[in-house]
Amino acid sequence: MFQAMTASATPAGGGIVSLIVPLVLMVAIFYFLMIRPQNKKQKQRNSMLGQLKKGDKIVTIGGLHGTIAEITDDVVVLRVNDVTKLTFDRNAISSAVARETAE
Repeated sequence: MFQAMTASATPAGGGIVSLIVPLVLMVAIFYFLMIRPQNKKQKQRNSMLGQLKKGDKIVTIGGLHGTIAEITDDVVVLRVNDVTKLTFDRNAISSAVARETAE
């Protein structure tokens, strides 16, 4: 009776390959659906932040619209209206809208 139980408890062929193949497929799916697109978006964002210049109209992460009055490596001063200037971290910029032609 003991031998009958051990014979039925063994897996039906494939061995370790049948365990590794689904794991590899899951890792590949996560890479192509999650990691790779996120890296692509991060590269585009870094490129956009690197190309910012004085006069560009931008939107911050908080939704504030303004024009770049001054810019350094890590700080941006935004002109919100004729009088108000606000200082932000460069990483607080969400997107660049357009470049102002007349200053």
